[in-house]
This record gives sequence, C-alpha cells and structure tokens, in this order.
Amino acid sequence: MHGSASLHSTARPLAIARWLLAVAVMVVLIVVIGGITRLTESGVSITEWKPVTGVIPPLTEAQWQAEFDAYSQTPQYIQINGPAGMTLATYKFIFFWEWVHRLLARLIGFAFALPLVWFWVKNQIPHGFKPRLLVLLGLGGLQGAVGWWMVKSGIQYDVKVSHLRLATHLMVALVTLSALVWTALDMRALARGEGAARLTRFSAVVLIMLAVQLVYGALMAGLRAGHVAADWPLMQGKLFPAGIDLSGGLGHALISDPFLVHFIHRWWGWAVAAVLIIMARRLRRMGNRPPSLAIHSAFGVQILLGIATVMSGMAIWLAVLHQLTGALLLAATVWGAYGLGSNNNRQVIA
Repeated sequence: MHGSASLHSTARPLAIARWLLAVAVMVVLIVVIGGITRLTESGVSITEWKPVTGVIPPLTEAQWQAEFDAYSQTPQYIQINGPAGMTLATYKFIFFWEWVHRLLARLIGFAFALPLVWFWVKNQIPHGFKPRLLVLLGLGGLQGAVGWWMVKSGIQYDVKVSHLRLATHLMVALVTLSALVWTALDMRALARGEGAARLTRFSAVVLIMLAVQLVYGALMAGLRAGHVAADWPLMQGKLFPAGIDLSGGLGHALISDPFLVHFIHRWWGWAVAAVLIIMARRLRRMGNRPPSLAIHSAFGVQILLGIATVMSGMAIWLAVLHQLTGALLLAATVWGAYGLGSNNNRQVIA
C-alpha cells in the first residue's frame, strides 16, 4: 500500500513507529486495568462521565460521601453491595480501579493526539499515512464512547454491565491495538526502504479465528461464566455441560448462556492454537524466527493460564494474567501476519 509512496526528506517513519508501539503498550496496560476493574466489580463505581473534572478524585470526606451516595442509587449497590454491608472504605477501593482505568484512557488519548499534531505540523508523517492515523485517533474516541455506553448499562439496568457491551468495549481496544502494531510495522518497513505488507488470506483466517476466541473471552468475563465449572478438561464431570438454557433459542444461548459460552471458549481455543502453530511454523521456515517464537510462547502460556484460572476458581491474579497474555498473543499474531505478508516473504509463501 504505502511501500511505493515517496518518503519525503522530513518524514520520520522510525520515530513514528516507536511512538505507535509506545501507545500500543499503553493499550495493553489499559486492557489489564480493565480486566481488574471487571473482576473487582468496579466498573459502575463512578456514575458520571466527566472528561475534564473527573481527572481529580474526591479529596474531602464530603466529596467521597457524595460519590458514594450516587453509587448507592445503582442496581449493583441496591441488590448486592448494600445488603452485604458495603462501607465507604470498601467503596473507595472499587472507585480507585475505575478511576485509574479512566485516567489511563485519558493519558492514552493525550499520548496519541499530541505527538500526532507534532508530527503533522512538522510535516514528518510519510505520504499516505495521515488518513490512517486519523482513523486510529477516531478509534480512541470511539473507545471512550463505547466505555461510557457500557458503564451506563450497569448504572441504569442491571447489577453488572451488559456482557455484550463489555465485549464490544474490549474488541474496540483490541482492534485499536492491532491497527497500532500493523501501522508501526509499516513505518519500520518504510524506514528500511521496503514495501508495506499485505494481509494474506491465511493470516486473515487466523486473525478472525483469534478474534472469535477473544470475543468469547470477553463474554466469559461479562457473564461470569468462568464460575460455572472449576474442573478441566471436563465441565462438571462431563464433556458437554448440563445446564445450557436453549429456551431463548440457539442464537441467544451462543452469546448469553454462561455454560455454552464457557464450553465454546474452552474448545475453540484449541482450533485457534492449531492455526497459530501453522502460522508460527511458516514464519520459522522463512527464517522469520522472532514472531514465530512470540506466537508459540504467547499461546502456550495463554492455554496454561486459562486452565489454571478455571481450576483456581477464577483467582483474580490468574484471570488478569490471562487477559494480559491474550492481548500480547493478539499483538504477536498481528506481527506474524505482517511477516507472512511482507514483500520479502511473499514468494516464499507462494
């Protein structure tokens, strides 16, 4: 796409690549913080969206009490935490994680927007990349909007946020991460004087299969589906679990029944592992070992963490590591897909 574009004298593709990878690291971090926020049931602890003033947390006891009073009107407090005797001190703990999550989101916005303006004004963006960088900026804005749309579902309608909105929120973040990594790799190729990569059909299949697995991981989190079985490889002592509710139809059960979602997430993961092994071996056969090693390492650790998380009864630290490795696996797979589609490797693939 952009490999043949002219690289004007002021362009700094390598600097832009480093900036984009730094933002990608921040996106991985916010995925982790988001996981902690979900696992600690902190997502609806802040009941308003204040883009500017929300940066400053409550500083006085009166301010804390006002936040707590607002939270006490949510279904989560009325039905669960209130009857359980939640104190202001306990509320401060869940407030902290949601506040950190939102603060990091703001920082990512600044970390992307400000350097973008700098590179743009200095005419350092290579020809043809400005629209893509604007799309990335738009994805960041969309992520914030989807995040508030998700939180509102827990403030207004239920004791928890909508699992479908949570999955949407996570997937927008992961699409953004993928686009950041791919664009950074394009910039690095441009700096070396090489053409940009294209997405091969095989790589597209791998990424789609991985995306399905990540969506089901998000549905698992939103539905608390990890709690329906603590044994492995069986579920409740059976290969196919009892308790699946098909009364709303198969389509509804596929995205909303915790037993079926858990079952699919477990076993679809092995299909994903199989295509990832093929991808990694193709890369190694081409002599492109770094992404091959990254893919093998990431999916191996991810499988072990998934099993350990379930068998631990959903220990928070294991679940958070599982989510972290999922984001790293996606980044490694995008790296591998780029390697398979690069100019240097296309003839080998054919």
